[in-house]
Amino acid sequence: MNFLADYGIEFKNEELLKTALTHSSYANENHTNSYERLEFLGDAVLELATSEYFYLNTSLKEGEMSKVRASFVCENALCCYAKEIGLVEHIRSSHGLHDLTPSIIADCFESVLAVIFLEHGFSKAKKFALNIIVPYIEKGTKFINDNKSYLQEMVQTEKKSLEYIVTREEGPAHDKTFEVDVIVDGIRFGHGIGKSKKEAEQNAASDAIKKIA
Repeated sequence: MNFLADYGIEFKNEELLKTALTHSSYANENHTNSYERLEFLGDAVLELATSEYFYLNTSLKEGEMSKVRASFVCENALCCYAKEIGLVEHIRSSHGLHDLTPSIIADCFESVLAVIFLEHGFSKAKKFALNIIVPYIEKGTKFINDNKSYLQEMVQTEKKSLEYIVTREEGPAHDKTFEVDVIVDGIRFGHGIGKSKKEAEQNAASDAIKKIA
């Protein structure tokens, strides 16, 4: 099984590659290992590769780099990359899991990247990842379309917690006004006002993104 031959990648340990493509549902049924440990490593490899790219190729400030990077390592982006390289059809899951979620597909992309790193080193893993990602960066592809999703990806990159709290709600049922705080790792990072809870949350997320950036 070598679906990355066109990318100049040869896998030495096919069992390790299979593990990178094995969801926990399949692993539990068949008493084998899942991709979860490899996904942890692949996430770190991807973060370093993309962070270095934006550091060397842009003049963005730290917070701005975090925001832009989040867009290209988010779940939607990784799912897109995985489909491009023909990874999806090789994922192993249980018979009861009828649909592969974007999260599973994204995790497998990171897991396969971890295998490349383990077998060939960071330089080749970085080259492989950036060969796929950079064209999307240059095209200005939008993988995240709303402030809450953007903030979520930024927070996930830094492994921080995120919570929205309604601090005020007033007005009649047909004309309410909501005020929302967004809390990042226990700290109030943004405040938003809107005619619906959803609008207030989006505005709070926008406020937080501006402060982080």
